Amino acid sequence: MIDLRLLREDPDRLRASQRARGESEGAVDALLAADEARRSAVSRFEALRAEQKQLGKQMPKAKGEEREALLARTKQLSQQVKEAESAANAADEALRRAQMAVSNVVEEGAPPGGEDDFVVLREVGRKPEIANPRDHLELGEALGAIDVERGAKVSGSRFYYLTGVGALLQMGLLQLAMQQAVEHGLTPVVPPVLVKPESMEGTGFLGAHASEIYRLEADDLYLVGTSEVPLAAYHSGEILDLDGPMRYAGWSTCFRREAGSYGKDVRGILRVHQFDKIEMFSYVRPEEAHDEHLRLLAWQEEMLAKVEVPYRVIDVAAGDLGSSAARKYDIEAWVPSQGRYREVTSTSNCTTFQARRLNIRYRDAEGRTQTAATLNGTLATTRWLIPILENHQQPDGSVRVPKALQSFLGGRDVIEPR
Repeated sequence: MIDLRLLREDPDRLRASQRARGESEGAVDALLAADEARRSAVSRFEALRAEQKQLGKQMPKAKGEEREALLARTKQLSQQVKEAESAANAADEALRRAQMAVSNVVEEGAPPGGEDDFVVLREVGRKPEIANPRDHLELGEALGAIDVERGAKVSGSRFYYLTGVGALLQMGLLQLAMQQAVEHGLTPVVPPVLVKPESMEGTGFLGAHASEIYRLEADDLYLVGTSEVPLAAYHSGEILDLDGPMRYAGWSTCFRREAGSYGKDVRGILRVHQFDKIEMFSYVRPEEAHDEHLRLLAWQEEMLAKVEVPYRVIDVAAGDLGSSAARKYDIEAWVPSQGRYREVTSTSNCTTFQARRLNIRYRDAEGRTQTAATLNGTLATTRWLIPILENHQQPDGSVRVPKALQSFLGGRDVIEPR
């Protein structure tokens, strides 16, 4: 949700942000109009209410014609106050809708353009030279690690079973990520994966990407696509002690409908309806958000180094940002069978956008309440099995196990085909 002070003081900055995103500048003008209408409606209501209170004080002392006049005005005023209060409430709701229609202000320095206009910040690691590389599904099936056929039989397309070493690899990967998170001071959390509409809306997921979300209509609850949602809502309506960052690492199963992606990346476990993930989440003071964003990115790179896969870091263009993000970095791992990099992590600086919606505040040095900033970042997820299997494959179909994961597979350094 946009800061109304910023809107009033610098609407051109918001218009520029909307242009950078490829979104309507008219939404800013509509928000300005709604803000003015609300202030006018509230002012009228407060003036009428003040007059009503003043008449109430005069009534006990009035007599005769003066009392009759006061009674008549009081009766008239009562109806006007009700109408003004209703108008103020309507204007308040209209303002909220207008605020929801404007995306977060893009951080200065984010690349302009759309999905293909990202900037590569760095490439790390050496791409393996593999003649005729097998893809992760062929490898996974031979290892007894992935079973998409039975996943489809039981649940439908884009579901799968992780079995044997596949299950151990995922559990080991997530445990490794959680161990790292704890070492860096993050609090481990296993959050609920069903949330109320206000939690989903507060994090910005009921906008353009609402079609991606599974909803349980009978209970009016949503299945989360990331533990970012329950971690953001965890402190909703609270005033936090933010003498330093508050950091969490959420372990959850995630659900996505993948609406609109039919026929795209359907093979294997790249784009699926259910997966597991460790998600980092930070609450900080707004002035600390930029540095915290780079810190989350560094922790993601630390994890990629542990599983020994080559990757690149990209700065996502403004037009490809989600509505809540002011800046986003993705890490893409090398996938030999496709001969290209594919996204395995993202980290977003959401500044005060989510916290304003969820009413998450802290007290500044003067004791005044201010809106906190929130950030999130993937630390490990099921999709990582793809580059791990493919980059560590050997000519005979076996797969080397990265050193950091060997203890989770009983000390094995190589997984042999069944």
